[in-house]
Amino acid sequence: MMLRKPIVVSSVLILCALAQYLATRSSSFVLEHRPWNSRGRSGIATRRFGDPSSNENDDDLKPQDPDSDTTCRPWFWDPKKIKSPSRRNVVGALTSSVVASSLSGVVVFPQSASATYKPAVRPLSYRVDSTIPPTLLSITPSQGESILAAIGRGSGTDKEAVLIDSINLNNMLNKAVFGAINSVSSLTSRDTQKKSKSWQASFCCLAMPSSTQPVDVALAQQVLQSLLRKSGGQGNTGLGLYFCPYSTQPVLDKYTRGELNDEKLQQMLLESGVSLETQQLYAPIFQYAQATKSLDLIAMAPEVEDMITVRSKGLQFVNPERRAQYVVDAPGFIALPQDPRYKLYTDRSLAKDFTPMATSTLTTGAAAAPVVLEDSFANFFSERILAHEAGATAVAQYAMSRVGGGGGKSSSSTMPLVTVLAPIADLRYLCGINGRIARICRALKPDCGVTDNAVTTILLNPTASDTLSRTRHLRLEIGTGPETLDYQTKVADFLWFSESPKVNLIPRLMN
Repeated sequence: MMLRKPIVVSSVLILCALAQYLATRSSSFVLEHRPWNSRGRSGIATRRFGDPSSNENDDDLKPQDPDSDTTCRPWFWDPKKIKSPSRRNVVGALTSSVVASSLSGVVVFPQSASATYKPAVRPLSYRVDSTIPPTLLSITPSQGESILAAIGRGSGTDKEAVLIDSINLNNMLNKAVFGAINSVSSLTSRDTQKKSKSWQASFCCLAMPSSTQPVDVALAQQVLQSLLRKSGGQGNTGLGLYFCPYSTQPVLDKYTRGELNDEKLQQMLLESGVSLETQQLYAPIFQYAQATKSLDLIAMAPEVEDMITVRSKGLQFVNPERRAQYVVDAPGFIALPQDPRYKLYTDRSLAKDFTPMATSTLTTGAAAAPVVLEDSFANFFSERILAHEAGATAVAQYAMSRVGGGGGKSSSSTMPLVTVLAPIADLRYLCGINGRIARICRALKPDCGVTDNAVTTILLNPTASDTLSRTRHLRLEIGTGPETLDYQTKVADFLWFSESPKVNLIPRLMN
């Protein structure tokens, strides 16, 4: 019996579709049955579709005699078998037609216009919700502008899951079965959310894809403009550049003040080890910072020779004075690698970028000198944590020096906002540069109140490989096993695209 039901249903659908087709073949005629004419006989009035002489409101259209040869009849017409339909028959016929159309799923029009395919427009931005596992929430353009404006005002991003208290298809059964439990948890989470955001500085990290293109830089500039539009007073907004060594900070300050032109800046950065390709790629960012006259550029990278020393010999061989500049919170820097969450990040994210190499190229000006390295994962690990600590230290020192209006170009007491430009590899899964900022801020100013919620991470045009995914869709988390589930970490707070992403790139999209 279980096998016969699909066959019977399919047969009914086919018959309904066939009946609808036959009715459509004859639908080029509209038959208006008028039971009685002036002579007391039933008659049929016929009109043809598309006839310009026909009119729906034509009152002088008279029923014709069925026995007359001048009547325009369909091919199945037989006047001897025609009977006046009752109201029950008319209603039944209409009901059958509607049911057949709904069952067959096909709506047939006598004269259907050719339809053109219009692909759906997918959102350009998504929030990575902190569920287990993480899910994506689509963001409309207006919502995206509101979110960026709120971040620019210092709202930060809550790392807890978004609470949706309304009933929908995703939580209908859950609320029906576990309604009381959810009510208690909702009250608990609301109490947590009611805590005031007492941090005195906010940060937004913009993660650039591994193969950065001009379109990615343009998207970063667009997001940066939306952030700064609501950030507040001048002198309290900074932009950290991951490729500029500490020694280039005076050069960047002179450039933002308008004392250097683009050619002079390019020459000085080239002498400090910044490649010409990188400078040309981020030239719009430099020009935008100089044009605004209210955005400070921050050098975040250690010196090139120090990075080579770490990679070839180890962290202990770095110049002590410069190392003290990179690491201002030595106890926290030493204790962080022992944290279980950071161990998970090291194993699942940081170690994936390790590529053994025998030689490295140090670019100084136009010359390139190969340096022989004794490469190992331990030295690679030391190199990356030094780069992350130095970058976080630079932006934290900038923000803490301007808390309460101190150190800025104006006396404004607005909250400092620092934006960071860095590769996705240094920001994904919230344990790179972005994961160290809050700790260093509290080390510099214990009462600053900066927490991880004050740091927002946005991935710009990410690819599946940028998130270490082995499939075509993005990877949203690390730590899915039973032993690591307590330390599960999402890839970022938001995803931002310059054009609609492919369908197979977006996983776990919620309504």
